[in-house]
Amino acid sequence: MPITYLKKAEKTAYTGEDQTREIVSDMLAKIEAGGEDVARQYGIDLDKFDGNIVVTPEEIEAAGAKVPQKLKDDIQFAYDRVRKFAEAQKASITEFETELSPGLWAGQKLIPMQVAGCYVPGGRYAHVASAIMSIGTAKVAGVPDVVACSAPKPGEGINPAILYTMNLCGADHILALGGVQGIAAMTFGLFTGKKANFLAGPGNRFVAEAKRMLYGRVGIDMFAGPTEIGIIADETADPQIVAEDLVSQAEHGLDSPAWLFTTSQSLADAVMAKMDGLIKALPEGAAHAAEVAWRDYGEVILCDTREEVCIISDEYASEHLEVQTADDQWYVDRLKSYGSLFIGEETTVTYGDKCSGTNHILPTKGAAHYTGGLSVHKYMKVVTTQRMTREANREVGQAAARISRLEGMEGHARAGDARLRKYFEGENFDLGIG
Repeated sequence: MPITYLKKAEKTAYTGEDQTREIVSDMLAKIEAGGEDVARQYGIDLDKFDGNIVVTPEEIEAAGAKVPQKLKDDIQFAYDRVRKFAEAQKASITEFETELSPGLWAGQKLIPMQVAGCYVPGGRYAHVASAIMSIGTAKVAGVPDVVACSAPKPGEGINPAILYTMNLCGADHILALGGVQGIAAMTFGLFTGKKANFLAGPGNRFVAEAKRMLYGRVGIDMFAGPTEIGIIADETADPQIVAEDLVSQAEHGLDSPAWLFTTSQSLADAVMAKMDGLIKALPEGAAHAAEVAWRDYGEVILCDTREEVCIISDEYASEHLEVQTADDQWYVDRLKSYGSLFIGEETTVTYGDKCSGTNHILPTKGAAHYTGGLSVHKYMKVVTTQRMTREANREVGQAAARISRLEGMEGHARAGDARLRKYFEGENFDLGIG
C-alpha cells in the first residue's frame, strides 16, 4: 500500500510496559495481603493525603458549597445528555422469551452488576466528565451499589467539583484514594465491604495495568491505554481546526498519540506547520505534555487514495476518530474500527469528552478492533433462560443423547436418557447407543 509517513512516531503505546507491570504487580500483592492499612499507607506515601478514606456526607456537602453555580449548571447539562443517551442504549436491548420448537422456550434476561467500581482521575486535570460517564451510566443500568474513587490532593481531599459530580451521579460510596491503591480497594472491597464485580473508568498507565491484571477476578470496561485521536481529512478540511483538534488530545499526557490520515499533501503540510505554535500557546503543564506527546507519538500519514485512508485508519483503530472531508458519509459507510466517530467539522472529540452525550471511556491500543466503549450494556449481564414441557423432551432428549455420545460424553447422554425413561415409560428411542 503506497503510503508516506510525513511524520512517524518514535514510540508506541507499549513503550515502558514491563516496568509498569512490575510496579503494579508488587503493589497489588501487598495490598491484597495487608488490606486497608497498606492501601491507606500507599495513599499517604503517593498522594500525600492522610484524611478520611471514606468520604463523609459532611465533606460532600462542603465540597458542593465550593462549586460555583455556573459550573454546577454545566455539570448538570453534561449529566442530562449522558444519562439520556444511556437510557436510549438501555432501551435498545430488551428481555424476551421465544418458542424455538413446540414446548421449548428460550429467553434472555438483563441483570445489572451488583457492585461497580468507578475510577475518576484526579491528577493533573479534574475529570468531572469521567464521573458522569462511569457513575451516571452505571446507575442508568440499575447497579445498586456504585463505589467511586479519585486521587485526593495533599491536605485537601478529592477535588470539590469531582466530589460534587460523583454525588450528583449517584455514587453510593466515595473513596479518597487514587492510583493502584484505589483500584485494589474497589476490587477487594476495602473500606466499604463491597467487592466490585466490574471496574470502569480511565486512568494513567498504572491504573490501566492494575485493571488488566485484575481482569478475570473482576470484569473491566476494557484494556485501556493513553488516549488517542485520529483525524481523517482531505484538501477541503480547515488546517486550523484539524491542528487544534490534534493538540486538544495531545495535552492529555506525555504518551497520548495524535494521528492525521490524509490524501492531501498541502493539508498535511499546513497542519504540521501549525502544531508547534498551538502547543506553545497552551498553559505550561499542558504545553509540555502536548509537546512530548506530539514529538514521540504524533504521526501524519499521506495516502494516495481514500480507500487507503480507510485501510490505514482501520489498522490504527483510533480511540477517537474524526472525519472532515468533502464526502464524510463515504467514510462513515466504510470505516470499521474506532472507539467513537465524530462526523464533520462541526463536532469534535472535546464535545464527546465533556458533554454531548456519548461515553468518553473508549478502547485504545487497538482494542477498537474487537470492542466499543463503555456503555450501559457493559454494566449489565445478558443471561439466558430455558424451560420445556415434558413432551418437548421427546425430540430434544434424543438429539442431545446422540450428540453427547458422538462427542464421547456419556454422562451428558444419560441425563437426557433419564428424562426420556421417566416421561415416556416403555417407549424405545434412538439414543445413539452402539
